[in-house]
Amino acid sequence: MHLSAAHHAHPRSPGEEQFALAAELLALLGDRTRLALLHALTAGEADVSTLTEACGAARPAVSQHLARLRLAGLVNTRKEGRRVIYSLRDGHLRRLVDESLNVADHRLGDQPLHD
Repeated sequence: MHLSAAHHAHPRSPGEEQFALAAELLALLGDRTRLALLHALTAGEADVSTLTEACGAARPAVSQHLARLRLAGLVNTRKEGRRVIYSLRDGHLRRLVDESLNVADHRLGDQPLHD
């Protein structure tokens, strides 16, 4: 597999704390529903109903996943009346979600086609 050069490689050698936090982040992204929720939020802010439709999971599951993402500091919330509006915390997360899906696209493209 060919690896393209990283555009923004980490500027210094990471220590144990960085590896531990990065591993926690990747574990959170390792769940299909959470990844789908984060991907939906790359398009902009959304409420639970919109996110439930976007990821195709049951509303209680979506709420639990969003709570986990919020507690991990990956999404922000704000109130709009009785609705809670979710957004991605920063652009780094947007790029990480996009890159993980780009890697998946490349992996799927490398597979031989089956009849």
